[in-house]
Amino acid sequence: MGDKTMSADEVVSRLQSGMTLGIGGWGSRRKPMTLVRALLRTDITDLTIVSYGGPDVGMLAAAGRIRKLVTAFVTLDSIPLEPHYRAARERAGIELTEVDEGMFLSGLHAAAHRLPFLPVRAGLGSDVMRINPHLKTVTSPYEDGEALVAMPALRMDAALLHMSRADRLGNGQYLGPDPYFDDLFCAAADAAYVSCERIVDTAELTKAAPPQSLLLKRLAVTGVVEAPNGAHFTSCAPDYDRDEEFQRLYATTPWPEFAERFLGPDEAAYRAAALKWREEQAG
Repeated sequence: MGDKTMSADEVVSRLQSGMTLGIGGWGSRRKPMTLVRALLRTDITDLTIVSYGGPDVGMLAAAGRIRKLVTAFVTLDSIPLEPHYRAARERAGIELTEVDEGMFLSGLHAAAHRLPFLPVRAGLGSDVMRINPHLKTVTSPYEDGEALVAMPALRMDAALLHMSRADRLGNGQYLGPDPYFDDLFCAAADAAYVSCERIVDTAELTKAAPPQSLLLKRLAVTGVVEAPNGAHFTSCAPDYDRDEEFQRLYATTPWPEFAERFLGPDEAAYRAAALKWREEQAG
């Protein structure tokens, strides 16, 4: 229950090839991009990724790190389909489990509550069942006898998340309009690593925001990383909006060229390269 602060490199040093890794956020919103970039600087591969996907999935797919993806979508929001993910799928290099958003949420709930599955109506009568033949149905034991989809639990070895604020103990706070189910990712994983815009004292977390904004509880958090601008180029409201110009650059640049220019040896190199690009555009 003590100080859980660590660096992004320390976080990824605890991950291994072949793991099932959950990534919080939603599309191109509040993604833990500092942690994703740190992961890309390792040789970790053969991952199963569980995510409401955005550029986190696009970058890992483009770099050939994903063996299997479990998702409801992969989007950049203002760009409907993530182009680097699309290219990876066209190369047929990723095993895909694509389900309805509600089914995905039920899978997170099941894992968070340590249940093997949860019954849902979503998916019945749709192609979700056809393209996912491993999904099974169950019959209600009550008088209705209704057939329901048994959505399996989405258990993870580790989860990566980004919060607006956190304390050193692992309590995480969001200040934007939506929690994006990050608390469920945290509870569904054996270990949860949280980057945040700023680490503050515990008492400061509720000075200007209600207790409901304390989304992540310290008992479920393994490590905390202070990473200002750590969701860039995705949004982290109210601290900053999505960097639409940089996102367009990412979406229209071949992955090898983008990676060579912006990944670099560490996060400081990424920030310097992004700033240099911004100055070039302004000049």
